[in-house]
Amino acid sequence: MKKGIAAAGLLALSGAAHAAYQLNLPTPVTRIASEIYDLHIIMMWIIVVIFVVVFGVMFYSIYAHRKSIGHKAEHFHENTTVEIFWTVIPFLVLIFMAWPATKTILNLKDTTSPDITIKATGYQWKWGYDYLRGEGEGISFLSALSTPQSQITGKEAKGEHYLLEVDNPLVVPVDKKIRILTAANDVIHAWMVPAFGVKQDAIPGFVRDTWFRAEKEGTYRGQCAELCGKDHGFMPIVVEVVSAEKYSTWVAEQRKKSAAAADDPNKKWNLADLKARGEKVYAANCVACHQAGGQGVKGAFPALDGSPLIKEPKGRHIEIVLNGRPKTAMAAFGKQLSDTDIAAVITYERNSWSNKTGEVIQPSEIRAARK
Repeated sequence: MKKGIAAAGLLALSGAAHAAYQLNLPTPVTRIASEIYDLHIIMMWIIVVIFVVVFGVMFYSIYAHRKSIGHKAEHFHENTTVEIFWTVIPFLVLIFMAWPATKTILNLKDTTSPDITIKATGYQWKWGYDYLRGEGEGISFLSALSTPQSQITGKEAKGEHYLLEVDNPLVVPVDKKIRILTAANDVIHAWMVPAFGVKQDAIPGFVRDTWFRAEKEGTYRGQCAELCGKDHGFMPIVVEVVSAEKYSTWVAEQRKKSAAAADDPNKKWNLADLKARGEKVYAANCVACHQAGGQGVKGAFPALDGSPLIKEPKGRHIEIVLNGRPKTAMAAFGKQLSDTDIAAVITYERNSWSNKTGEVIQPSEIRAARK
């Protein structure tokens, strides 16, 4: 009975701590996150009690039994009572801590019967989302940092959510069980949203899973939680939780956009149109490493302006963009971009700055190179 009252008191204290989450974990919006938050608070108070008791006894003993007032050192070797005392009490404390922690872990791993299943694929340095099952099935898009370069470089004031803004947020309905499958295209990443109580590694060659059920509408932010390379700090996650009606509207809009954006694979593009499209693709995917002027970063990322690669046959350029370069930061874009986008960005790179090859790479050439 006493233990139950103590646990209830500790849980009450956890509720009061929610108001000051700026100095603690963020306010939870899922049941799992609430359990994790409560466990955190309970453990912290147990630690505080242990700290006070242990150091209180220690400092009292040092003061009250000091040699200067005539005390002699006591010996506790082979004292059965003391041995039982300092073995049983920690054991009971661990049991008290382990029981709720085990229940939470089991709940965290229960990914059965989801309403919607989404695959989150980590790339250097963005996320790809594929809606695999449930409402929205078939929708796919990339989500990358949208913070302006002027904020990153410090040329203008940083926004409210500096480095935690994306161009395409993940959208899910409220009060629905969302299963997240994590994978990686290059190195180890981690999909983490603290308000959901979710952190799951994305490992190349493996598919891991986690889940959440957001109980409150809103925008929730996280970021990659594994050191994944140069732009690890520029790989945010934004999840928008909306009502069922708004979610259905969003799904319909995404389907219309996908249909409108679908390119005719046999269309013949001219140089001006491909360059214009390629400039946008370059700004979204290449500018961080190769820079806006194509000059690269000395010692880290090669320049494209005047590069020997541009003077080589275009087949080599296509191969690198499609498949990347092993043991370098050059990612493979074959699974990230469409044939038209890859053709456009290569055309842009071969005809921008001081590069003036006049070559036009058609989407059909990219499609043929994939085979």
